[in-house]
Amino acid sequence: MQYRCVASSPEGLVQQVAVSYLRHGYWFYVTGRIPRGKDPEAVDRKLIAKYDIAVSERERAHRKRRGLANMQYIRYQDWFLLLATEGHHRFKQEERKQICDCRRHPIKFEGYSISYRRGGQTPPGGGQPKWHSCVRIDPATYKQLKEFFLDRACHRSVDNLASDFARVPYARYAPVRRQLLTIVRATNDARARMGFDSLPYTALGLRRRIVKPFAP
Repeated sequence: MQYRCVASSPEGLVQQVAVSYLRHGYWFYVTGRIPRGKDPEAVDRKLIAKYDIAVSERERAHRKRRGLANMQYIRYQDWFLLLATEGHHRFKQEERKQICDCRRHPIKFEGYSISYRRGGQTPPGGGQPKWHSCVRIDPATYKQLKEFFLDRACHRSVDNLASDFARVPYARYAPVRRQLLTIVRATNDARARMGFDSLPYTALGLRRRIVKPFAP
């Protein structure tokens, strides 16, 4: 069966992983890069065949009932990600030293940090807290981004700063929005101390754009 695995963009990969894979239990992962000179599509075919990834939803359900793990594979350019659910699988034997759990160690990709986290609030009645995908700007990239805007805060016009914020490439998931709002507040505090006009929050473009995750 045809198995789509080539992401259309970094945003497409992040969306597919966070919205479709993590929420269905694909928490165990290995990342890698295809060496220069190797055919990426040949590597795709090899990994998909090796780990029997291209199976139907019916087969996935059957494997889950038997206590076996299912897998997904996705690639953007030369970077790829293998994910697995709980259960037995040869992937977990062969890659056991490299496998990470995204509930403890976020997936790092193109300045993003992608994890699966427990919600902070306990549901009414004392039920189990809900878990959810969390997409944010990774700490190192966030620090660089904040320093960039603070350095420019008092040396650029509102229009120029607004243009800079509009070019921040990260999809506006809720944690990303909170991070960007924190940077805007810090930027405006610096401008206020110098008597400059504040940057409006509308400059951030806080609506997340839905993309097609896979290339045609």
